[in-house]
Amino acid sequence: MVVEVFLDPDKELPMDDPVILTQFNVSKAIRDNILVNFSECGLASLLGSFQVKYVNPITKLCIIKASMEDFQKVWSAITMVRSIGNCLVLFNVLDLSGEFMQL
Repeated sequence: MVVEVFLDPDKELPMDDPVILTQFNVSKAIRDNILVNFSECGLASLLGSFQVKYVNPITKLCIIKASMEDFQKVWSAITMVRSIGNCLVLFNVLDLSGEFMQL
């Protein structure tokens, strides 16, 4: 999945980014949301395939990898993430690719 992250979308004029996007904090925000919404079993089933492969803190683009069986769970968790640290965020899935697109 190619995902765009909007930091503090309610601010009118973005002066400085309140948080620097990293693979760690994006992954933690998504994993925390999976834990809240899909319980420990849901999180455990994803740990083998879920990975934040790339994060660009300037363009705010991320590449997230998940297995064919789990991508819908990851996608739904991404749409429910509302903060990274104490900064409000909004995720926008731009593109999907992989074998699941051939089904």
